[in-house]
Amino acid sequence: MITEVMLPSQLLKYRWAKGLTLMLLLSAFSVPVSAVAKNENNRLGIDAEWTLRQESATNRSIPKFGRLAQIQTAQARRSEALRLNEEGDRLLNRGQSQEALEKYQQALAIIGETRERRGEGIILNNMGDAYRNLGQYEEAIEYYQRSLAIRKEVRDRAGEVITLNNIGDIYRRLGKNLEAIEYLQQALAIAQDANDLVGEGAVLNNLGNVYRNLGRYPRAIQYLQQALAIAQDADDLVGKGRTLDNLGVVYHSLGEYPEAIEYYNRALGIFNRLGNRAGKGSTLNNLGVVYRSLEKYPEAIQYYQQALAIRKEVRDRAGKAATLNNLALVYSIQGEHWEAIEYYQQALAILKEVEDRAGEGITLGNLGGVYHNLEQYPKAIEYYQQALAIHEEVGNLAGKGTVLNNLGGVYRSLGQYDDAEQNLYAAVEVLKSLRDEKLDDPHKISLFETQAGTYQNLQLTLLDQNKTNAALEVAEQGRARAFVELLAKQLNPQSNEPLKIDPPSIEDIKQIAKAQNATLVQYALISNTALYIWVIQPTGEIHFRNVDLTQFDSSLAEIPEIERLKVFGLPGATQPNPLFATLIREEGKSTFTTSPQNQRNLYQLLIAPIADILPTNPEDRVIFIPHRSLFYVPFPALQDEELNYLIEKHTILTAPSIQVLQLTRAHRQRIGSEEIGTGDGEVLVVGNPTIPDLLTQEPYNLPPLNFAEEEAQYIAQLLKTKTLIGSAATETEVVKRLHSARIIHLATHGLLGTKDLRDKVPGLNIPGLVALASSEGDDGLLTSGEIVSITQNNPLNAEIVVLSACGTGLGDLSEDGIIGLSRSLITAGVPSIMVSLWDVSDTATEKLMTTFYANRYEKKMDKAQALRQAMLSMRVEYPSPQEWAAFTLIGEAE
Repeated sequence: MITEVMLPSQLLKYRWAKGLTLMLLLSAFSVPVSAVAKNENNRLGIDAEWTLRQESATNRSIPKFGRLAQIQTAQARRSEALRLNEEGDRLLNRGQSQEALEKYQQALAIIGETRERRGEGIILNNMGDAYRNLGQYEEAIEYYQRSLAIRKEVRDRAGEVITLNNIGDIYRRLGKNLEAIEYLQQALAIAQDANDLVGEGAVLNNLGNVYRNLGRYPRAIQYLQQALAIAQDADDLVGKGRTLDNLGVVYHSLGEYPEAIEYYNRALGIFNRLGNRAGKGSTLNNLGVVYRSLEKYPEAIQYYQQALAIRKEVRDRAGKAATLNNLALVYSIQGEHWEAIEYYQQALAILKEVEDRAGEGITLGNLGGVYHNLEQYPKAIEYYQQALAIHEEVGNLAGKGTVLNNLGGVYRSLGQYDDAEQNLYAAVEVLKSLRDEKLDDPHKISLFETQAGTYQNLQLTLLDQNKTNAALEVAEQGRARAFVELLAKQLNPQSNEPLKIDPPSIEDIKQIAKAQNATLVQYALISNTALYIWVIQPTGEIHFRNVDLTQFDSSLAEIPEIERLKVFGLPGATQPNPLFATLIREEGKSTFTTSPQNQRNLYQLLIAPIADILPTNPEDRVIFIPHRSLFYVPFPALQDEELNYLIEKHTILTAPSIQVLQLTRAHRQRIGSEEIGTGDGEVLVVGNPTIPDLLTQEPYNLPPLNFAEEEAQYIAQLLKTKTLIGSAATETEVVKRLHSARIIHLATHGLLGTKDLRDKVPGLNIPGLVALASSEGDDGLLTSGEIVSITQNNPLNAEIVVLSACGTGLGDLSEDGIIGLSRSLITAGVPSIMVSLWDVSDTATEKLMTTFYANRYEKKMDKAQALRQAMLSMRVEYPSPQEWAAFTLIGEAE
């Protein structure tokens, strides 16, 4: 028996006056949300369960009974037993488990008379299948154990694998994951020893599901990928479809919805081809789950209704309960709470009958969520507590974290802040345990996106009590965690020890501000309605300000984040999603079109509330730590009411988080601060490389950059080195010099990468690339992914990297900051990088860059001051900030 597809709940961001998260069950884990405001986000993770029978009438019974019949003569009684077993198989495959059980019982009575032990073991296993499908798990285990004893006796190794796998699957359904692993590991060892590929694939699938239930996603993916490879090698279409479906659930658990949809659609194609109704029902349910997570509710309901019809048809009671639960979630999200309760109660009744404790716990939690939305708080707490007890019993960590988060919400609504804090801090600890260190960086980022809501809820609860410093700690803890882990690992890349790096305490934060000799300004956007700002001065003094976004713009709360960029005219709003934008550096072209009024609006929003506590000396550093869409803000270009730009008042840097600053400082110390010499390799300067053929064609048509070439030659002469120009600036040559260079300057074209380009360029899984010359061994496109790969265990030794190209500071917005070139370079161990937020003209960029380098290396200014003075001098010739405010310095000033 095989497998399930399940997804732990996902947390979500929402306004938390009455916000909450809900979950679902075996066919769906979920997390709904507050229903107070109709425009609140709702993210629910869901789990979809289904089972495929390892031994079907077509691939199991006839051959085995064929061998059975050959052991002795074809006696009438044995033929009758064979016929009854085959009838039972057909009924079971149609979902008529009770009728199948009757046929199996008749077959068992006959085969017992003949003392044909191998056949008896097969029928007993089939009876376990029938009881499992009926949800009678104790009876199923009893028959499986009887079958297992006989199969061991007759040395039926393939049969042992099947029955051990089935027992493991039952224990997984009961939430007894350790017992499940024990049986499944026994089955795996036998299957591998017997070279039973189909059995091995089935067991690997179930192991993947168990580890997914435990929140151990890297292990789950590992097992499922092994199962997929086996299914492909063995041409096992059923196993391939099952595994693709299960992989979809894991990626959904990680918040990687496009990947989940891709896996589900591949699985659905296989099940349609095979006419596998049970598998199709499961996958349709799972597609409904992912569309609900994407807040596409009509599509979700459509998939759920299709799944429900199939599950009724094949009499899949557990699957029916799961889909009922999922439908209830959508109705709850849409404010139809009493309809939701009716569906939940139907699902709960089925789950109790089939003894599905894990699903029962999820449904109880969801019921608690509905009563929470109805403001019936005592009843909500009652359901949540029941759900929490079951999640602890079955080891559902994701479910436990969701319920603790929701309990915190109820207690906050009741004004019981101590209880709210206790539950929310406990939820945070559970979330930390789910972020397995073996997860790769993209998966950590995606998973953290699903967990951000709990950190925001805890901030709100602390701020309700005026615990502003504690809220700052949580705000810092809730961002750039994957970023921090990568950067910390680069300080000791050869270590095999597990990486443990704690978020900074308030005292740590004060010390970081002191070490940077800078005023730190940390922002936190909560839903669409509130902006929190902390100002940490180098003296250790901390100030807190709260900005009501709805007072700034009454419509702001009603629009999603990417649309909100357009309200302020930010550069990231020029495309629906910056990840798919193509930003090209061309003469006279710019995507930054914000009006002076928008620059003043942003100043009033972000700077005016804290202007009185920022330093008065323009040479004093201010490091802005943005949050989400605020990473697109060109801070130097913001204007006060007297039309003074912010760069006139302050020396400006940015950083993804406060702790990242601590680590960039550590990397600066690793590299050393001795004077840059004139030795070969210490400086890498590239200008106007020959454009790769791919980018000279439609739709790119990238032109040569003559001023970029002049820029590179000036910098090379200043730094007493040679420059790589034209066809000499190949990707291979640049990569060869990266690790030895102390200064890296690339003056070329920058792109984020359209979907079409990502399909053609390996390594563009992370947004961002710079164009270099191609050669025999490369394509001339240095991507963010390639930078990560070549520096993973060997950090760069550059004190600064300047990407003198368009849009190199853009990428994919996340709680980890902007995912793109800038992040790839910082995690490569570079303490200071300079990147741009929009397209910049070739002439203006050449002027800014040559002035910056002259300030830095002739006048001996620090990097931040050198950039500030370059911007100020640029204003004489280029009054518009679109020509001089695009570049930002991230990290260290020294």
